[in-house]
Order: sequence, then C-alpha cells, then structure tokens
Amino acid sequence: MKKITRRTLVAAALAASSFGAFAQAKVNLGVSIPTATHSFAAGIVYWANEAKKELEAKYPDVKVTVKTAANPGEQANQLQDLMTVTKINTLVVFPFESGPLTKPVEQIHSKGVYVTVVDRGLTNPSGQDAYAAGDNTAFGKIPAEYIAKYLNGKGDVVALRGIASTLDNERMDAFNAVMKNHPGIKVLDAKYGNWNRDDAFKVMQDFLTRFKHIDVVWAADDDMSVGVLKAIDQAKRTDIKLVFGGAGAKGSIKTLMDGSDPRIMANVSYSPKFMYDAIKMTAEARLKGEKLPANNIVPSVLITKENAKTFYFPDSPF
Repeated sequence: MKKITRRTLVAAALAASSFGAFAQAKVNLGVSIPTATHSFAAGIVYWANEAKKELEAKYPDVKVTVKTAANPGEQANQLQDLMTVTKINTLVVFPFESGPLTKPVEQIHSKGVYVTVVDRGLTNPSGQDAYAAGDNTAFGKIPAEYIAKYLNGKGDVVALRGIASTLDNERMDAFNAVMKNHPGIKVLDAKYGNWNRDDAFKVMQDFLTRFKHIDVVWAADDDMSVGVLKAIDQAKRTDIKLVFGGAGAKGSIKTLMDGSDPRIMANVSYSPKFMYDAIKMTAEARLKGEKLPANNIVPSVLITKENAKTFYFPDSPF
C-alpha cells in the first residue's frame, strides 16, 4: 500500500481546487464580438457587457467571458483561447466577417461547444446550433419600398453596402428584389462602405464624381449616412433629395424627430440590443439543458417622424 504523505495530500487538494475552478460554472459562456469601430458595434459591445453583468449577478452557475476583436484573424485566435484556456462550453459569436470565421467556429462546435451565431451568419450553418439576428430581409426591403414610392417609380439611386457577409447579401438581395419591380429606377452602383462613416465618405465622393445626377442614396447604416451627407455637402450637390440610412442610431433618429435635415425622412429599425437578448436566452437555455430554436429573428420596421420617439434612446451608445 502506497504511503500517504503530506505532500501527496497537498497535491491532491490543489488538483481538486483546480478542477473546481473549471467545474463551478455550469454554463461557461464565451462571447466573441468585433471591437467598437463604429457606433453600432459600440452598441453590440455595450449590450454584451450588460448581459454579462446581469447574468453573473443572477445565476451563480453562469460565467461569461467577453472578447472583442479588431479583425477576423484576431477573432479566430481569440476563439481558440476561449476554447483551450477559458475552456468554454457555450459560445455566442458575432463574426467579424462570415467567410474567415466559419472554419474557426466549426472547429469549436465540433468539440461539443454549444454555438449561437449572431447577426453575421456563417457561410456553412452546420457549424452552429442557433442563429439570432434582426430581420435583414426587411432591412433591405423596407428602404427599397419607401424609395420606390418616394420616386414614384422613376429615378437614379446609389447604394452603400456594409461588410461582405451573409447578412449584407440578404439586405442587398431584398433591396434589389423590390427594385426589379420598378424598371424606371436605376441602381447606378452599390459599393461596400464597411458600416463606417469615413469609408462611406470616400465611396460617396467616388459616386459624386462618376454620376452627375443622383436622386436618392441608400446608405445601409446610420454611421455610413453621416459620411454620405458630409460628402454631399462638401460637393455642394443639390440633386440628392433623400438619404435613407438604417438601424435607428440615436443621432439619426433625433434628426428625423426634429426635421433638422430634410434629406432624412425615414429609417428602419435594427437595434444592437439583440446581442444582449442572444446571450441571455442562450445562457438560460443551457442552464436548463435546453436548445434554442434554430432561427431567432427580431422584426425590423419602418421609422418615420410620426413614430420616431419610440425608437429614440439618448443614453445608449448607439
């Protein structure tokens, strides 16, 4: 029989303590999101941390680790750290880009980690258990219908897309599907503005140089609409009568409410709060040993001056 020494007992106690540190959280949830490079992303980061704070305060068996990444490569590396160092058993991920993050997420899913993908979907959805997002089809359809009605079926339009991703494709496809029913409306070009006001400013400068007449700009994000309006004002162009942004940023909604810029007539809702909702419902489902529905979609609606007050949140970062 092996003699039990004090050293053996200490080693055993340390091992038990180490195991307990990993085992104490029934739901060890990792959150992987882009950094706050623009106001919508700032909203995503804000709501992710709100979810962490509330869940950990309410449930002793839930641990939440939030990681932010500045590019797809950094996010892929952070996912590996969440798996190997933090030892997560649940992941809520908002991919920086769909393509580059699909394989890294698939690898984590193949290890038995429960995965909820938010907003920017994977190119292969078999690497996820659930998907949560705003209604990206409506996000493209609602502006297109408003623009077609405003133009009475005839006019010139340019569009600014976001970042190459499944959700951006859904939005653009929905926009184009409406425009196909209005042959008198020409979509002169659609370029990526990366949901960033500086990039959108440069894209709009290019449009203004190339196209001597534009009636409407669809800037599919309120940050991009800021850059678009700046470029239009600098060029002193008066032909553009409507700039339709998106997602209901507080600055754009305030402008809409006040009527301080006649080119801002409407918006479409797409709140970053769905990040909070996705984390919360994923954690609570895993606590119960349950699964979420495969798709969880938050509706998008048209915002006009009449209902804008309902969508105005002055204390939010977005």
